[in-house]
Amino acid sequence: MKRLALVAILICVSLALCVEQKPKQEFEKTLKITTAFKNGEWIPKKYTCDGEDVSPPIKIENASKDVKSFVIIVEDPDAPYGVFTHWIAWNITSTMIPEGIPKVKDVKEPITMKQGVNDFGRIGYNGPCPPAGKPHRYFIKVYALDTYLAGDYDKKSLLKAMEGHVIQYGEIYGIYGR
Repeated sequence: MKRLALVAILICVSLALCVEQKPKQEFEKTLKITTAFKNGEWIPKKYTCDGEDVSPPIKIENASKDVKSFVIIVEDPDAPYGVFTHWIAWNITSTMIPEGIPKVKDVKEPITMKQGVNDFGRIGYNGPCPPAGKPHRYFIKVYALDTYLAGDYDKKSLLKAMEGHVIQYGEIYGIYGR
């Protein structure tokens, strides 16, 4: 009887863990993303805290005619305390994002977009700035949405607002170290 009860408890705990864990949302990479560096190559100093710390140009290709807007998230998954977010931007309608986007919430020129606070605690893009040691990877992730997003977001709420609206995805990464 005790064994049966123990098995029942283990099954309930296992099921509870399975129900609580949401599967990571995966997207097929159908967007082609190009920037100032090739995939997997060194990021030019200009786009880092050791240089001008300006956002790199981003070109988006192969976008469907159904795309209404794009979201950009730039992340460092190799940061000492977990994934570090360098940039979140949304409601981008251009497939060519020029270099040096102003560090303001509501960008009007050279293109229109909204930007949120990054993990440096600042609005807009802040480039790679890793501690000394092994180079880090920096991913530029681009999501194509079937809608525009109303509101202001941090990364968590932006990802939540995007749910069910992502129709295409693409990414590129570079490395940088000191």
